[in-house]
Amino acid sequence: MKIKNQIIFVLIACVIIISLSGCATVPLKQAFPTYSLNGVTYYPLIPLCETKGINWQYDTFTKIAVLNKGGHRINLKVGDDLVLVDQRAILLNHPVDLYEGAPVVPAKFKEQVIDTLFREEKISPKKAIVFSISRKIKKVVVDAGHGGNDPGAIGRTGLREKDVNLDIAKRLAALLKSEGVNVVMTRSVDKFIPLGTRVQITNSSKADLFMSIHSNANHAKSVNGFEVYYVASSLNDAKRALFAARNASLNLDDASFASNSVNLKAMLWDMIYTYDRAESIQLAKNICKSVGSNMDVRVIGVKDARYAVLRGSRIPAVLIETGFVSNYNEERMLKNGFYRQKIAESIMEGISDYAQELILAEVAQNEAHRSF
Repeated sequence: MKIKNQIIFVLIACVIIISLSGCATVPLKQAFPTYSLNGVTYYPLIPLCETKGINWQYDTFTKIAVLNKGGHRINLKVGDDLVLVDQRAILLNHPVDLYEGAPVVPAKFKEQVIDTLFREEKISPKKAIVFSISRKIKKVVVDAGHGGNDPGAIGRTGLREKDVNLDIAKRLAALLKSEGVNVVMTRSVDKFIPLGTRVQITNSSKADLFMSIHSNANHAKSVNGFEVYYVASSLNDAKRALFAARNASLNLDDASFASNSVNLKAMLWDMIYTYDRAESIQLAKNICKSVGSNMDVRVIGVKDARYAVLRGSRIPAVLIETGFVSNYNEERMLKNGFYRQKIAESIMEGISDYAQELILAEVAQNEAHRSF
């Protein structure tokens, strides 16, 4: 029995040793494969998704891939260096490509998008819109700059500003209408509209806001970015007010003490212009903030200018320069429908934020009145 036990012990020991040896000889997990295409490091997309637990769909015909995980969504296309990450347009340093018939992505995409986005599983909640925009903004004039025989700026590959402006203006108008806001467009087709006519349309519309959509250009091709203008502070509001007092209606009651006094009307118009400029600045800031948060684009910021459509408008008014068609990268992005939609959505979000601030200020004011 003693010998039997010794034999059993030896056998068990051998099994343990063999098992341990087996564990020790299991090869380490291979590093993730990479490929070099034209000197650029690429990762295979599908194995990358499977490693990260990302659900994926890839259409071999359209060469479009859609990735989903934890509420996040990524859209990308072979041959394109513009991808959508949670509907935010991001420009890659190199395009998505194919290797032996399978989609591959540049290393920067893995590092900056995949690794960053799926490092933390928590989903960042989107800011909820507490109030309907139409509670404070009933009507908006959307002005697509240039048109007809006036093409505006023209990019190196032939992109015409007037076409970009009209497309973004239509997209913005659709978004506003979906929120219950009435929209007046100074032009909805490729037609030349004089600046004076645009101003007349605006001032006769009884709208709450004026939004003029443009694309920029500069002799220096490296200049790029998004910016929003309001009417110049250097403009003589007293002269504007006197002109408005003589030519525009304040919709005052006939019995009002100011109805027949040009000087009093001018004083009121001066106050209106001061208020409108302040509101225009706030609206411009909201739009720039939204674009900066939602898009991978340089935001130049808020500026003042003496543009005719701003100078003549008698309501809060901004002129938006969506990008530089003279810049190669921005011209390429402005050609992309996804990108133009994101611009419209970001402008819309800026308007929404502005409207919410108005509503919250009104609520606070009403509460203050009740406390007296």
